[in-house]
Amino acid sequence: MAIIGTRIDETGMLIRDGGGFYLRRDLGGRYLLALPRTPVDLVEKRVRLVGTLVGDDLVDADGVAPA
Repeated sequence: MAIIGTRIDETGMLIRDGGGFYLRRDLGGRYLLALPRTPVDLVEKRVRLVGTLVGDDLVDADGVAPA
């Protein structure tokens, strides 16, 4: 398990879950995302996530972009 404060740079599938989003990681598992904007155009697509781990499986995302 990664330590809080670790920089995250991973790829996976962006999934919408109710009012939030998570990344289904290519490496297995998932990260819940705190996003600065709503990336509706990338939902259900493969993306690259860059951000900081701020809690158990919670990433404060700098952003997501197409992978």
